[in-house]
Amino acid sequence: MTIYEVGPRDGLQAEKAIVPLEVKLTLIHQLGEAGLPIIEATSFVSPRWVPQLADADALFTRLERRAGVRYPVLVPNQRGLDRALAAGADEVAVFVSATERFAAENLGTTLDGAIGMAAPVIKQATELGLRVRGYVSMCFGDPWEGEVAPEQPAAVAARLADLGCATISLGDTIGVATPGQVGAVLAAVETAGVARSRIALHFHDTYGQALANVLAGLEAGVTEFDSSAGGLGGCPYAHSATGNLATEDLVWMLEGLGIPTGVDLDLLVRTSSWLADQLGRPAPSRVVAALRG
Repeated sequence: MTIYEVGPRDGLQAEKAIVPLEVKLTLIHQLGEAGLPIIEATSFVSPRWVPQLADADALFTRLERRAGVRYPVLVPNQRGLDRALAAGADEVAVFVSATERFAAENLGTTLDGAIGMAAPVIKQATELGLRVRGYVSMCFGDPWEGEVAPEQPAAVAARLADLGCATISLGDTIGVATPGQVGAVLAAVETAGVARSRIALHFHDTYGQALANVLAGLEAGVTEFDSSAGGLGGCPYAHSATGNLATEDLVWMLEGLGIPTGVDLDLLVRTSSWLADQLGRPAPSRVVAALRG
């Protein structure tokens, strides 16, 4: 089981008030102390697109890396990759869409255009020996197009795998997926020729289905799941997207199933509680609310 922590990037990117750099650095440090093996630190995206992450260069340059912890960063294009390499990144992620409308809204291009933009980034990064992850947004539903046919994300996942992505994360960006859909999408991805071992799942909890969807993924053989400390997150380009699956909620369920995570839940809860205080509102995580109380 691998928990891929996205809080410092996906969790904070939709925050309107700029979170101070020192707070972000402390958050990443505390997440590492709590035992998270992978912490997505930031995104080298244009500050015009995501002002919250305008400090990516400074953050990654100052980041104190903990032995045994991976610190991937998101890169939207060649310029983002160049910045990430200059800052010392050794693992990157690219993002594309399973739908045409979201590609237009998020990247200002077509679905094919988004993959075409990611292709040279993946090629250069892999040639330099960097591990590359591919995110596919809107794999289960799209706020403009409605329900997404399983064959759509499957086809995109296959293209990313062919380009060299080590892992492909299938995203329920607006949180509408149900366990039945999870099984259908994973079956379509397997039919498209992508090994289950290369698939991760990324759920939002808009309809309260995230943990049920994780269980469906586990039963189907998926072993990597994305989550965000405290349940923070959203998508600046899809306003119906609410918070990510909370890391604490995921850890609580996995440990209850007898699946060890290596995460210090008490420290993680304290970290998310501290971050909630910094943001001036309670953490969405049910486990944080229960244990903090």
